[in-house]
Amino acid sequence: MATARTPRNVLLYAASESDADILYPTGFFAPDPFLFVQKGRTRVLVMSDLERDRARHQARVDRVIPWSGVARRVESAGQKATAAAVIARVLRDLKLRRVEVPRRFPLGLAMELDALGVRLDLVDDPFWPEREAKRPEEVRAVTEALRAAEAGLAAGLDALRACRIGRDGFLRRGGRKFTAEDLRAAVNTRIMAEGCVPAHTICAPGDQAVDPHEEGHGPIRAHTPVVMDIFPRSEKTGYFGDLTRTVVRGRASSRLQEVYALVHEGVRLGHRRIRDGADGQAIHREIQALFDARGYRTGVAQGRMQGFFHGTGHGLGLEIHEAPSISTRPSTLRAGHTVTVEPGLYYLGLGGVRIEDVALVTKTGSRNLTRVPKFLEL
Repeated sequence: MATARTPRNVLLYAASESDADILYPTGFFAPDPFLFVQKGRTRVLVMSDLERDRARHQARVDRVIPWSGVARRVESAGQKATAAAVIARVLRDLKLRRVEVPRRFPLGLAMELDALGVRLDLVDDPFWPEREAKRPEEVRAVTEALRAAEAGLAAGLDALRACRIGRDGFLRRGGRKFTAEDLRAAVNTRIMAEGCVPAHTICAPGDQAVDPHEEGHGPIRAHTPVVMDIFPRSEKTGYFGDLTRTVVRGRASSRLQEVYALVHEGVRLGHRRIRDGADGQAIHREIQALFDARGYRTGVAQGRMQGFFHGTGHGLGLEIHEAPSISTRPSTLRAGHTVTVEPGLYYLGLGGVRIEDVALVTKTGSRNLTRVPKFLEL
């Protein structure tokens, strides 16, 4: 994936497996920190001996310099080859004394570089503004990860369908109670087979889902909602998919059916409102007002937050949560953004209901990238 080059002087030192700012310009996965320097339109990596040959073949940069070679030069000058000393030498070689760094740049390293005469200019997020509007190949990468999430969902639904409803009201499979852990294992196993990495997949039954980030644990009761929130990351591209469905194995109560229909209406409203130039905050408030008008209000009850108390959506790409936001925070949607649409309602005694799609913002509206249907009962 070619990345548009902007004429900036940039310094990044991070592990690309966990830092999207360095993965974005390099396209190179590594578990340990490495050095990226951009001088104008020239991009340079400084890599360990372990990674330099792979970087030369895979990274989207102009030069790859061995870290060990720079370290030897530092030591020959009578200095310790600390990370700061090596970085400072690379910058001197490139005739750079002032560079931009993200706000998450390590404080200790920044202080050492400052002592060596390197001036760092902190840049607010997003460090790469062009990351927000996805290029066609990035949309394809998000969509591929979303397909893996859909495959994981299908495996989970098959596992739920294979359960019988025991006389005690619990789901049973293979002679024992079927648990949230069993369901998560079915989802995650399929995701890995699709070439993606699952992490903290949510399979939360009943009142556990009133905490929207509760992963779920223990036996699953029949006739009870289970929130399945699946967000795998592609091992190949690093892009995320994101998908949530709420299902019941058995029969849903009339109140649960009503809440599900209302959340589904909120999702449809979100899709209708998303377009280039749309106000993300206004979209969120309209969905909140819809829920309030139907009598499903948000606030503290029984010592817990209940109702709709998270955002309607967020940007999706090399990070699971990135700009823009569709929430209480001000934001403007632009063509090329890939965003989630995921309103939810959560009440003790009922459980949680959340439905989530991924939408591509277009000039005239939005395109739903999610294929799987929405239904409540299995």
